[in-house]
Amino acid sequence: MGDFKVDWAPSADISETDKEYVIRAELPAVKKEDVQVTVDEGVITIKGERKQQKEDKNEKFHRVETFYGAFERGFSLPENVNADAIRCESKDGVLSVYIPKTETPKHKPKQISVQ
Repeated sequence: MGDFKVDWAPSADISETDKEYVIRAELPAVKKEDVQVTVDEGVITIKGERKQQKEDKNEKFHRVETFYGAFERGFSLPENVNADAIRCESKDGVLSVYIPKTETPKHKPKQISVQ
């Protein structure tokens, strides 16, 4: 990872259907051009940056609970996924990552004959 500084981490839900896994990360006020999703060696990483809004000089903040800056979340992928067919969409402040499962044949136990 190096010295990558993470200022905040978005909350994420992971669900599963028969056909795919879905990661939904809450990224309010993050533009989709500021988000990167990468897959490398069985890990999917969502990273990006939430840029601070320009301050209005007439507006005085009493409390700020919104985190700004860089974020990164990594999730290990199970073996039965098709990394080439992953797709993402960003809508209403939620990034959805759809990870299709592959049709892996179920491993049958192999009978070894005893000599």
